[in-house]
Amino acid sequence: MIKAYQSMIRAAADQVRFDAPVADPPPKTLWTFLRWSVKGGQRVIWMGVLISVLAGVTDIAAMALLGDLVDATTATTTGFWVAHWDLVLLSLFVLLVARPVLFGGLALTQSVMIGPNIGMQSLARLFRWTLGQSVSFFDNDFAGRIAQKMQQTTNSLTEMIVESVNALIFGLASILATALLLSTINAWMLLVLGGWFAVYLLFLRVMLPIIRGRSSARAEKRAMVTGQVVDTISNVKTVKLFAGDTHEDGKAIGAMAELRDTTLRFGEVQTIFRFGLILIAGFLPVMLLAMAISLRNTGVTPGEVAAIGAVSIRLSQMTGWISFTLMVIYSHMGEVEDGIETLAPANRIEDAPDATALTASKGEIAFDRVTFAYGRQTGGVTDLSLTIQPGEKIGLVGASGAGKSTLVGLLMRLYDTEGGTVRIDGQDVSKVSQDSLRAQVGMVTQDTAMFNRTALDNIRYGRPDASRDEVVAAAVKAEAHDFLLDLKDHMGRTGYDAFLGERGVKLSGGQRQRVAIARVILKDAPILVLDEATSALDSEVEAAIQETLSTMMQGKTVIAIAHRLSTIAQMDRIIVLEQGQIAEQGTHDELLAQKGLYAGFWARQSGGFLATEAAE
Repeated sequence: MIKAYQSMIRAAADQVRFDAPVADPPPKTLWTFLRWSVKGGQRVIWMGVLISVLAGVTDIAAMALLGDLVDATTATTTGFWVAHWDLVLLSLFVLLVARPVLFGGLALTQSVMIGPNIGMQSLARLFRWTLGQSVSFFDNDFAGRIAQKMQQTTNSLTEMIVESVNALIFGLASILATALLLSTINAWMLLVLGGWFAVYLLFLRVMLPIIRGRSSARAEKRAMVTGQVVDTISNVKTVKLFAGDTHEDGKAIGAMAELRDTTLRFGEVQTIFRFGLILIAGFLPVMLLAMAISLRNTGVTPGEVAAIGAVSIRLSQMTGWISFTLMVIYSHMGEVEDGIETLAPANRIEDAPDATALTASKGEIAFDRVTFAYGRQTGGVTDLSLTIQPGEKIGLVGASGAGKSTLVGLLMRLYDTEGGTVRIDGQDVSKVSQDSLRAQVGMVTQDTAMFNRTALDNIRYGRPDASRDEVVAAAVKAEAHDFLLDLKDHMGRTGYDAFLGERGVKLSGGQRQRVAIARVILKDAPILVLDEATSALDSEVEAAIQETLSTMMQGKTVIAIAHRLSTIAQMDRIIVLEQGQIAEQGTHDELLAQKGLYAGFWARQSGGFLATEAAE
């Protein structure tokens, strides 16, 4: 029977899906956000509610049977087992079968049905939503704080549901069953129970909102501590190089002190709450037992007094437990609301409802009167028009802030234009799906991004279905194969199976750059964007990589951003940007002959790098 019971519960739990798409944004109010999070998993929750109700009713039924047994014992002097065999069997069934099965079901509700399933479903939905936020959402916050908010929100939401099903529903069913029992004994007892319950609810109404508010404040300070610590650890090399230990320690201790203060305030109200609950709960058995004893001369039997005593003591204990659970639930409410404030607001670039897949058969890129200033009055690019022919290779040059990276961000649709249109082969990038757009562009950035995964996985990110041989071939072309073979991580994994550490910390800058280039070689997209692709390489490796890049560029449309002008001197055309507009364009020789900005940049090269003040 137990196996059948577990199979039924597991079958219900298996209805929960983690891979369901998130079609609608998370609401910004608590209860609608809760419904959004558990959408599709309601069956599991309702099964838990049913088990909790049955367990609560059965618990009170057991105490009513205790009273019946006392009365039967009092009324029967001989032959008790024969005269009351049915009552004995019913009591044995309730105590040895129904009650253990249902209370075991409450444990299964928490550990099998709701906890692992609803919690993971909620986290999956929230992660999928957060992953779809625009890059500016992540630029404006700590990575550690965002991760903390996601975990905090889903953990607290899951605990709210689990505790509501296991404690609140159970407690409510027990109170209603108690009221029914008291009504069969003496209707006046219902008034006593109702009056006590009214005082109990009034106390909760006053205290729980205070707990909720202080919990929310504590959650925000906890997330700030996590964000500060993660930010420091993520940049620990910079901290060491600039002797910033004392400074970082001060910032962390300051955040921790604020967390301590909010935690103390929460602890104060928690203490008051628990003291008040214990006091109120103590009145219930005193009042009900006193009334039951007073009514003995009106027909209240000894068994009924025993049942009332057992029920009232049980309710007194239970209300303390339920109230503490309510306090926990309201604390979690505060944490969920705090998470909603960070995670629910949309900061997204959405696909158009009728978005189609981009087909880049030629690779022509057109910026048509494009304007984008990051929501400010200045910066970015202004009314810029530029057409890059299929297979053309252009270099983008300009001082910092001239608009080079902005153009690339608009091409990749990391941002939407504030004016004008970006087209690839005549297709407006805002009208095609973002995944299909980015699948057609291979990009190597100056700040190379590595996952804390194997070297194989990091390269294969360019084309997830690539074979191991294809990955190795790309690494060979990128001059990465030899050093990858020498890798060994702390778990003893070697070569392409070794993990690279967080953000590729186990590799040098040049090695990370070569892995990133291997990734793009493997992707083999028709459009290639190189943003300082060889800036982290030494001269010898750069010469070898440049030869590889030259081969890789064949037949592709290429945009190369470079401060080291020698790396783009052989491009078909060089575009010089100044203050978000095209100032000059032409071949390397043509621009030198013009003796303008580019010629000034070339003349002022120092060690092969473009001085950022050269545009002045």
